[in-house]
Amino acid sequence: MCGRFAITLPTDAMAQLFAATPANDLPEAERFNICPTNPVAAVTSDDGARHLRPMRWGFLPHWYKSPTDGPLLINARAETLAEKPAFRAACRARRCLIPATGFYEWTKTPEGARLPWYIHRTDGAPIAFAGVWQAWEAQDQAFVTCAIVTTRANQPMSKIHHRMPVTLPPEDWALWLGEAGKGAARLMEPAPNETFNFYRVDPAVNSNRATGPGLIAPLDA
Repeated sequence: MCGRFAITLPTDAMAQLFAATPANDLPEAERFNICPTNPVAAVTSDDGARHLRPMRWGFLPHWYKSPTDGPLLINARAETLAEKPAFRAACRARRCLIPATGFYEWTKTPEGARLPWYIHRTDGAPIAFAGVWQAWEAQDQAFVTCAIVTTRANQPMSKIHHRMPVTLPPEDWALWLGEAGKGAARLMEPAPNETFNFYRVDPAVNSNRATGPGLIAPLDA
């Protein structure tokens, strides 16, 4: 799964990386503890023109009468994405990329204490999560919402969790965004084993109020 992540790439660098036109109301770029319901930057494509736009993390199906009318869908399982009523239409027509620098996962001690790990690309490059999005409106509220697609963990990641986000290299962005025809389903696989490194970080990140670059520093630094 993916329940927290960080982004340290400036907005103009994100726009340049994805060859996307940035919106004027994007969230602050440098954030070290992005949580569900927070605004995120996401890349969409409209007739081949890419846009970097703000979205609310937590997919709201169109039938929800309020943002709390059902579970907050921050992740979407790759194995059922095309069949689940909440995601079926978005899987076909509303796919996006969600930039990140790294993300967090947790293990537990025998006593139940939560131990956070920070996961980042071994080559230091930004991460592009595969996502789906949905415009939602009800009761004078309107959001553009998104979820991160997840799949089974690769071998290294399975040491800390059995799931991982689907992450896409640049050569697959056009296919996921619908710019390069059909066949995006084949992209929803675990990243190659050498893609990510991970290390323990301070349990301060367990609080959704925590912030600052110290959250992604190795625990023994």
